[in-house]
Amino acid sequence: MRSVRKKTRAHQPAASPPIQTVAPLDDGTVALSMIQALIPFGLKAVEDALQQEDTALKGARYAHRDGHGGIARWGSQAGSIFLAAQKAPITVPRVRDRDASTEVPLATYAQLQTPRARDLGLFRRVLGGLSCREYDAAAEAVPEAFGLAKSSVSRRFIGASAHALRALHERRHDDREWLVLLLDGKSFAADQVVIALGVTTTGEKRVLGLVQTATENKRVCAAFLRELIERGFRAPTGLLVVLDGAKGLRAAVRDVFGDDVPVQRCQWHKRENVVSYLTKPLQVIWRRKLQAAYQHATYADAKRALQKSS
Repeated sequence: MRSVRKKTRAHQPAASPPIQTVAPLDDGTVALSMIQALIPFGLKAVEDALQQEDTALKGARYAHRDGHGGIARWGSQAGSIFLAAQKAPITVPRVRDRDASTEVPLATYAQLQTPRARDLGLFRRVLGGLSCREYDAAAEAVPEAFGLAKSSVSRRFIGASAHALRALHERRHDDREWLVLLLDGKSFAADQVVIALGVTTTGEKRVLGLVQTATENKRVCAAFLRELIERGFRAPTGLLVVLDGAKGLRAAVRDVFGDDVPVQRCQWHKRENVVSYLTKPLQVIWRRKLQAAYQHATYADAKRALQKSS
């Protein structure tokens, strides 16, 4: 179990290295954070689609001949939908059939009432569009990625969302004091995307940006990190970098931030690399043992606990 790498002077005795204490960057954290950053756009797409269906049923507001006879507006109500696997609150317009004295359900709302597995192909198009700065293409893919038909979303939404996506991806980061930088590579279909997630001194997480490249591509990863710095990413009190173990990422961090910045291996990736050498039944046991070891305050205590349990 490796600790954070720090340089020590030759005349100083090496102290027992502490165990890793950084929260693990598990197999869903970065992708989930990216999806959460896109959720406002998904909600706007749902709102746009609900309003279109509402207008088709009832006609335009204050119009007298559009829509279906006997169908009337009936206020709105609080509801919730699933965008991918994330539940989100939303205000739903109500429609009533006055002739039948029954409520008319909205098909768009009904289709988003159950969790939907993430379609990595569609999210790849969204993230790839952001990475390549093709914001119009990314905005067009957002509704489909969250379960809506492309035809149900207006071009007005796509234009507004493309502008907002540009602002999200190119925003400044000098409005926060940063403490941790997490870098992880994700595979979306045949492509790889490196995503940067920052943690502030107050514990807030923010998606800083992403680039479409392999984690071993040192040159592109270094250029990506320099772009973050140009957009105001600063850590005046010291920065901890957490990586998934890729050598290209490690070299890029060294080139941009220097050798003195502590770099830590992600707990989740380290644990999974270790247990991959074991049989399936033993993997379950040693995942639990390693995770328990991570909870100890020092490296010595963690090692002693592992030796005792083995």
